[in-house]
Amino acid sequence: MATNLFNGFKNEADFIIFDINQKTTSNFLKEHNTDPNNKDKVKVAKSPLEVAQEATVIVTMLPASQHVEGVYFGKDGLLEALGKDHIVMDASTIDQSMATRVAKVLQEKGAKAIDAPVSGGTGGAQAGTLTFMVGSRTNADFEIAKPYLEKMGKNIVYCGTNGNGQVAKICNNMLLGISMIATSETMNLGVRMGMDPKLLAGILNTSSGRCWSSEVYNPCPGVQENSAATRGYTGGFGMPLMAKDLRLAVNAAVETKSTVLLGALAQQLYNQMAANKEYEQLDFSAAYKWLSENAK
Repeated sequence: MATNLFNGFKNEADFIIFDINQKTTSNFLKEHNTDPNNKDKVKVAKSPLEVAQEATVIVTMLPASQHVEGVYFGKDGLLEALGKDHIVMDASTIDQSMATRVAKVLQEKGAKAIDAPVSGGTGGAQAGTLTFMVGSRTNADFEIAKPYLEKMGKNIVYCGTNGNGQVAKICNNMLLGISMIATSETMNLGVRMGMDPKLLAGILNTSSGRCWSSEVYNPCPGVQENSAATRGYTGGFGMPLMAKDLRLAVNAAVETKSTVLLGALAQQLYNQMAANKEYEQLDFSAAYKWLSENAK
């Protein structure tokens, strides 16, 4: 995402980046500061505060609500330097209440606040084909943010007021978590009954069972050449992140008195996998491996 944003604006703006993982910032510098045309275009900040002091357009993406709270409201956080010239886009997946809290405080400082969680996986991030689900106070604020988001994504969807981007993302990921388990169960059943997995996947993907988990991100090793499953479930969307997103969905269901029977069951399974040392570092499609190894 950062690379696509940089490439889209490298002739118009300087970049300042921050990450607690120095390897991440070092790799970004190595990739972009070696081009003579981009010399000194990228600076590494020492804190989120320094980012806000030097940049007027800010994009954040963090694992969970507590990290967003720290980056925005903590010591040397963004909030200390934000003002009316800033537009701040948060692409994290967090609970709706945190998104609306961030927006309210930023707007009180005069800044434009955008919640813009994404869908499309690491492949979509690299290819610049992500879907952004955007919440903002006004459509005008959305239109200001849109050119920046378009450098990182293909589908930029206005969902309404602040927090609605998170609603769309939480609902999407609940469905994704459920469908990945369903696809894993289906593929595991077919393989155990003697079906060739590639043949079975091909049938599913031309039939009514077709879904993203079966067609684009099949969890059965060997079905797709570039899937996480074929890489030993390394990389991709981590198990703890899916467990976190399902917790957000189930918590929201409790608050709104919504029935999410399958969502709650999916949450339980992903919580178990995320708490397992063997699985906690694996992609969420390792649900197939879990079900295969824990058959009764």
